[in-house]
Amino acid sequence: MKLTLFRSSKKLLCTCPPKYSLNTYIGRCAHHCVYCYAPKFPSFNGPTRSRMKLAETIERMIDATSKRLPVMVSDCTDPYQPLEAKIKLTRKCLKALAKRGFPVLVTTKSDLVTRDIDLLSQTSSVVAMTVTTMDANTSKLIEPHAPGPARRIFALRQLARYGIPTMARIDPIIPSVNDDWAIFERLVATLKDVGVHQVTVSTLKPIRGFYERLGQLNLSFQTQSRRQYQSGESLFGYRYLPEQTRREIVQRARQMVLEYGLEFGSCREGFPELNTAICDGTSFLQ
Repeated sequence: MKLTLFRSSKKLLCTCPPKYSLNTYIGRCAHHCVYCYAPKFPSFNGPTRSRMKLAETIERMIDATSKRLPVMVSDCTDPYQPLEAKIKLTRKCLKALAKRGFPVLVTTKSDLVTRDIDLLSQTSSVVAMTVTTMDANTSKLIEPHAPGPARRIFALRQLARYGIPTMARIDPIIPSVNDDWAIFERLVATLKDVGVHQVTVSTLKPIRGFYERLGQLNLSFQTQSRRQYQSGESLFGYRYLPEQTRREIVQRARQMVLEYGLEFGSCREGFPELNTAICDGTSFLQ
């Protein structure tokens, strides 16, 4: 048993450097974000479940993994599920990784991550917090059970205060839903103020069933957003905006981010020349 290498096809425009992936929970994430892509994979359907065997095997898995690549926690189901407050499985895994000197990339929407500042301080680490909007009503619509934007921003401030490098993922940008550029700029300004180092953006790549879910929440959003994808292309079950539309969105986001003195990255867009830092935050690992 070893840590699992993160794999994403270059055909999906992924530019991530080599790293390991560790999902401490499987099943459908309790945050129930309407744009979630994880249900494409059988392991991430059904109720949220902890991989409790990891508590017993994680140390052996780490010891059997010789190459000290960064470990991403997690790429499909948030490592700070509500269950984590009680079970502390993610904390157990972080403790084992830190003890053996593995760099750690945490990706989450939960302010519970601040509980583990002590462990994140013991090894080279970066926390990527997904913050899709400053508007609490929009966030509640598309991320109904995730902590609100204010709690995520507070968590980023706390992490930065303790010297943990942080980045924000404004991901996904959904046309007609959270692409208001005035709100986007207010978010970037706030991220700068709380000590974030980098912003990575990504446009929505809807999977089957997304528009039905969005339509149940807001038919106007569904109609407007869907229209913009009609002339795009499908890749391996994901729908992409037309290339020129994607480029315009990414370039506008980049301009705002750079104006505030932050590093910029984009995820699975096909424009690596626009990035000033590695998309997943590994630029800040020491």
